[in-house]
This record gives sequence, C-alpha cells and structure tokens, in this order.
Amino acid sequence: MNPLILALDTDNLDTACSWIEATNESIKTYKAGLEFFLTFGDKGIERLRSAGEFDLFLDLKLHDIPNTVASATKAISHIKPKFLTVHASGGSEMIAAAATAAPSIDITAVTILTSLTAENVRAIGYSQPPLESAINLASLAVDSGARAIVCSPLEVSSIRERIGRETTIITPGVRPAGSSLGDQNRVMTPRDAINAGSTYLVIGRPITSLYSEGLGAMSAKAREILDDATSA
Repeated sequence: MNPLILALDTDNLDTACSWIEATNESIKTYKAGLEFFLTFGDKGIERLRSAGEFDLFLDLKLHDIPNTVASATKAISHIKPKFLTVHASGGSEMIAAAATAAPSIDITAVTILTSLTAENVRAIGYSQPPLESAINLASLAVDSGARAIVCSPLEVSSIRERIGRETTIITPGVRPAGSSLGDQNRVMTPRDAINAGSTYLVIGRPITSLYSEGLGAMSAKAREILDDATSA
C-alpha cells in the first residue's frame, strides 16, 4: 500500500492539478482541505480528478450538532471521497451520525491538531496533555463508527495500542529529516511514523515548496519520501 497523501494546499486550481500530474506516479491519495473546497467546490474536485487517478481525502473537519453533520456528510457523499474528516471532539453522537449518513465513506476523526502545543491544549480546556487527550478521543471515535483517525505521529504508537490494527491512522506533521517545521509542532520523519504505526502520512510543503524549481524536483522528492517511508 502507498502510504503518502499529498496536501493540495493552494488557491490555484491549475497549480493543484500540476502537482498531481507531477507526483501521481508516487502518490495515490490527495488531500483537499476546507479552503480548497470552499473556493472550488465540486467542480474543483472534478478538475483534480482529470489530472490523475487517486483516492480523495476530503479534509473538512466537520464539527456541529449531529443532525447538521449528518446532513453535510450526505450533501458531499456524491463526491465519493475515500476519507472525510470530522472533529472527534464533536462527540460520539455526532461521529455516529456522520458514519450512518455515508456508510461508503471512511469517516475520519481528527483528535488533537498537530499545530497545537501542550500549552495550547491546556489553554483550550483539555484536562489531560495532548497524548492522553488524543488517545481518549481516538477510542471514543472508533467506538462511535469512525474507520480512520487523524493524530500527531508522536501519538500513533499509543493510539495504535489502544484501538488495534484494523483502524486506519493518518498522520500529518510528517517532515523528512532536515525539513522546516512550518506551523507544525509535533512532528516525525516518514520512516519513524510508519514504524510507530501510521497507515498514511500527510505531506505538503516538503514536496510542494519545490514547485518553483520545476515539476521534476517535486516528482523526485515524492519518490524519495516514498522510498524512505516504505523502507521502514
């Protein structure tokens, strides 16, 4: 299985398509986030799919009352994403409502954002540090029907131990050795993340920042990261 997910974090649709064309040999899943979807909608997803064959990780991080999240999930089900994110902190009823509304989609529960530090987590009001909070949220989400979890790579091994081998774990905050951290605070290398128990790795800027150097540079970097991750 190919573990890489490339984050299409751009407000330029042509650029996003060129990223897919450059990396589709090495990457088979792409992430479209909230900004992308609000800007380009269904037509934007259709355009992306014209650039290559891939599974879609639709990262909308839905978080509302159960009925609203169920309706929103139904509203985008025709797009047929493989993964659709909701916030685990929305609670068991909300997660279950999303899973029931679209049984063909892997509802993916986001635990603690990788941009948050331990101090941030305390300030928000969590009673436990990031690790314990992420474990509890992951367990709640799986028990409520989520088939995938998003967490920091630093929490993967503990979450994997709690929820078992069957659930997909997707980890942003993955950076090849020597890469800039950007706005991530809890990170790990691709090989270490896979060894810890990650199923998929979300990678963005380590690849997409090379766009100015040409599509060949992006393609080469994607292959390098894939080789590193799959040699774990």
